Amino acid sequence: MKIKLVATDLDDTLLRDDLTLSERVVEAIRQARGQGVYVTFATGRMPVSARPYAEQLGLDVPIITYNGAMIQEAISREILYRKVIPVALAREAVGFLLGEGAHLHMYRKDRVFVQKMNEWSQAYGQKTKVTVEEADLITILEEEKEGVEKLIVFGPPEELADWRQKLGQRLPGRLHLTSSKSYFLEMGHPEVNKGNTLLTFAQGLGIKPEEVMAIGDSLNDLEMIRCAGLGVAMGNALPEVKDAADVVTASNEEDGVAKAIEEYVLLTHR
Repeated sequence: MKIKLVATDLDDTLLRDDLTLSERVVEAIRQARGQGVYVTFATGRMPVSARPYAEQLGLDVPIITYNGAMIQEAISREILYRKVIPVALAREAVGFLLGEGAHLHMYRKDRVFVQKMNEWSQAYGQKTKVTVEEADLITILEEEKEGVEKLIVFGPPEELADWRQKLGQRLPGRLHLTSSKSYFLEMGHPEVNKGNTLLTFAQGLGIKPEEVMAIGDSLNDLEMIRCAGLGVAMGNALPEVKDAADVVTASNEEDGVAKAIEEYVLLTHR
């Protein structure tokens, strides 16, 4: 069956290590769109840090951000879908994490907050080109009516394994825990993941799951790779992601996304 929708992760997938798009990737996406294929992002990033790449590619389409917690029109910024961590649960999680000494970010729409800046937050802001705002997280939650898209705890992998265990004991099944980087532990609404949101997205376009190709590299890509008709793991993907995928393409430094589009989309549309 022909692929009608391509959903690709950004970091370590569509983007090279220097966070740029290669000419081959840009051209493959241009050709796919020219053949009527819908191309979008499915990223853990917040919309403001994904938007420049949509603009560079001319993708005036809805993009999946915050690991599936939000679908937003890339250019107009209209929010089409939003599923947040409810305020009460966010307050409980943030209070626990701060009390235990965790360094965390809290995300609300196009803003990110931290209790106190440190080297983790400074590096994050520089890499993603977003402004990390220092503020009292509990106070912000007291003023919030709906909830927040995502929480992230930063730290070395061994520490994050401990945080995952602690959260599992403190809030069992009440948050979806995942990771896009070895030094991130990401929390969202328990029903939110890239896979669920991608299926909702495709259904809204009248596209069947078997007509979807999903491309990724990390743990937060697992659900969408499993649910797509064609799940593609990058050559640089984690072993468990490769195991879950239908095929493995080249690495992000070797134009793996372009190669997958050329092989599984463009050739079949000729």
